[in-house]
Amino acid sequence: MVGLPCLPDRFVMGASFFGLVPAAGCGARMNAPCPKQYLDIAGYPMIYHAIRGLLASARVHGVFVVLAANDEWWDGFDWQDFAGRLTVLRCGGATRADSVANGLAAMPVADDDWVLVHDAARPGLTGALVDTLITSVENDSVGGLLAIPVADTLKRAAGYRVASTQSRDGLWQAQTPQMFRRGLLLHALDGRHHDILTDEASAIEALGMSPLLVPSRSSNFKVTFAEDLALARAMFALPSTHGDCSG
Repeated sequence: MVGLPCLPDRFVMGASFFGLVPAAGCGARMNAPCPKQYLDIAGYPMIYHAIRGLLASARVHGVFVVLAANDEWWDGFDWQDFAGRLTVLRCGGATRADSVANGLAAMPVADDDWVLVHDAARPGLTGALVDTLITSVENDSVGGLLAIPVADTLKRAAGYRVASTQSRDGLWQAQTPQMFRRGLLLHALDGRHHDILTDEASAIEALGMSPLLVPSRSSNFKVTFAEDLALARAMFALPSTHGDCSG
């Protein structure tokens, strides 16, 4: 059994905080004319808002975006608002976990630095949420993630009929960013079945560790289907100034 990397019990003085946004997917469930991270929200591609949310925290030193090697959309947009704090890594993989692992390996940061992995399709992130996550997790020996307690009644289905009602006690809905030290997260992703990992916390859990849950807001939802995009556009309450996927 491979041992865990040597990790401090408490916050390492001088450790820095970096964002990592995996954006190599195509968003097939959206059925859009381009990868969903480039769909327009309030005049900007969706991923712009995800990056802006991370960089709205003064504690985040910079953000790394992981793109597919053949991404043809990114260069069509203006990213000058993030000049000096944004780095593009064209090393995306076949799965989200592959892209995160490749991005972590390519980031020129220390193993003790914290990495906040955030979905490109969560445009509602705010600097206040990022600050809350960092403050809550920076002294934790494992790491943690934004999440919200499940509020709705849960039904287990058999086809399209209710098979049973599930207790929602103790259940939380995971969000991003998910914040772990670079070295630990790289170790957690090494050799794992990336095709079944849906988030970074599950890779950490597979090591027998328990990430910290940090209460978030429902506005930090993930855009997955067309109705989610409509909700995100309504949330920003601004008219679109560009057609979909235009730079």
